[in-house]
Parts: sequence; C-alpha cells; structure tokens
Amino acid sequence: MAKPTVLITGISGFIARHCAVEMLNAGYGVRGTLRSVQRSAEVSASLSRRADVSRLSFAQADLDSDDGWDAAVAGCAHVLHVASPFPAKQPRDEQELIRPAVQGTLRVLRAATGAGVERLVQTSSMVAVMYGHPRERTAPFTEADWTRIDTPGVTAYAKSKTLAERAAREFVAGEGARLHYASVNPGLVLGPALDRDIGTSAEIVQMMLRGKYPGAPRMAIPCIDVRDVARMHRLALEVDAPSGGRYLGCAECLWMIDIARAIRASLGEAARKVPSRVLPDWAVRLAGIFDPTARLAVPELGKELRVDTALTRRTLGITFIPAPEAAAAMAKSLLDLKLV
Repeated sequence: MAKPTVLITGISGFIARHCAVEMLNAGYGVRGTLRSVQRSAEVSASLSRRADVSRLSFAQADLDSDDGWDAAVAGCAHVLHVASPFPAKQPRDEQELIRPAVQGTLRVLRAATGAGVERLVQTSSMVAVMYGHPRERTAPFTEADWTRIDTPGVTAYAKSKTLAERAAREFVAGEGARLHYASVNPGLVLGPALDRDIGTSAEIVQMMLRGKYPGAPRMAIPCIDVRDVARMHRLALEVDAPSGGRYLGCAECLWMIDIARAIRASLGEAARKVPSRVLPDWAVRLAGIFDPTARLAVPELGKELRVDTALTRRTLGITFIPAPEAAAAMAKSLLDLKLV
C-alpha cells in the first residue's frame, strides 16, 4: 500500500532535498513548497537522480505570506517544516530573520491543523539548544537545554531558531493539540551536496577547500551528516512516541581543525589548500574586525562542547554516520560539482 503524501516546506534547500529523497525512497508521496514554482523543473531533475519522482509535486508558498499554504497542505497527511532563513552573515535588523522564522512556522502550523494533518516535524537546530550558556559549562547539552536568547552575543540566527521552535511548541500545546509534533535539532550539517545549490551550511567546507584562511580557528562545533538529518525527520514522523519529541542531531563535536584534517586525509592533493594548522586566537579576533565570518567565531574560541544524544539514538533507533566521514563526503561532492 502506498504511503501518504508529506508536505516538505522549502524543498529547494540542502536539508529539504535530502528529506525529499529519503521520503520518496521510503514510499511516501512528496509535495514541496517553493517561493517560485519556476524552480520545480530544476528541483525535480535533481531529485530524479536519486529517487523515483512519479509521486513528487510542488506548490507555491512563502514564509512571509499567508497565500498558498492552505492549498499546499491540502491532502497531505504529514508535514516536514524545513524552510527557515539561514544567512551567510548576520543581518543589521535581527527581525529580518526572526519574523519569517516565527511567523512562517505559525502559518504552516495553522494550515496543517486546518487541513487535519496528523504529524508535523519541524527542522530546528542545535543553535536553539546551546548558546547563551556560561563559557565554563562542562556538562553535555541535552534535549532539555534551550538557548538563552537574552544573553549578550547570541546571534539573530540563534534567536530565530529558538523562538520559532518555542512558538511551535506553544501553538501545539494550545490550539494545535491534536497535531503530533516533534523537532529535529541538527548541528553543523555536513555530507554530500546533491547539486550546485549548496546553501550556507556547506560554505565552511567550501572556504577550506579554497584556502580562504591560513588556518582553522580554535572552535568546536557539533556535526552531523545530512543523510542522517533526513533519516531523523522520517523516523520522527514514524516513531511510536508521544508528541513533543526533541531529537538532537550530532554524531560528535569536532574542532574545526579536525574537520580540516578529515578532508585532507580523504582527498589528498585535491585538499592541498585546506588548513593544516590552528590559528592563534588573537589572529581570529584581528580578522573578525574586518571579516563578518571570522567575527562569528570569536565568541566560540576555545569552548569545548559536548552533546548527549542518548535519548535521540534510543528513541529513533539511529546510529550516526561518523562526523569525519560526513565532512569528507561534503568536500568530495563540492569538488565533483566543480564548486571549488
């Protein structure tokens, strides 16, 4: 028996395309939202190389508008709400990120509950979990932790993901009580790009391959393969667990130099420009005066991170692809796609 149709919001994105492949290959129908349906042929062609797209369709909808969402969700049994702004640099006005993230999430939730959708999985982030906490913290982060958005230095992006997830949970606790809800909270998403529209998460690896910086900042980050992120969405949709699940996506926390070393070890000469040493903290701070990307790393210098994913692994029954393997797979795909 064919499985029902799942709406995937923002299907042109890096994570969302992998979610579409995962769901199509698992036997679901997929309807994807696009801000412009003119991109439907491009997305369909990309997905067709990895899945049967005979049950793939598209709808036009934008997080900033009410238009199109009721039609998009009509006839869908489930929703994967993946769409959310993800900038390469922080905006001058944080509401440029917060408003579409929060209001867009509520638009999707209202449309889903109005259409009688059974289950909705929201793509949140580890940035909704681990920022704004004391630097000296040594305890692992768990699904019970939340980013403290009022702490100085918390970015607009971290605020947008935190507030969007909180808004969703508050909605489901009230008028959306019949909807089964869960969130997937991935760290830095690595793994293979499906096409040349790589999104912001691949830019760290792209910069390494291009040799943009002479070394790697002394910064740790939780990492996960995009194929595992997609699998987590499907499992969160299917698992026999109470509504409200919060599933942390982290294979392990790697220092940036460990990501670089994994790429160099896998790709050899093709990765000759990838950093092989750690930058002194003072050099990163100096670069941050002029470079917005380097500036984002400054508050994280030297912070050791740990994430406890025991509950996620136990509930979803998932074993994560090793993070160094995910980093190497992303780098190889960028070279294959001639994006370096």
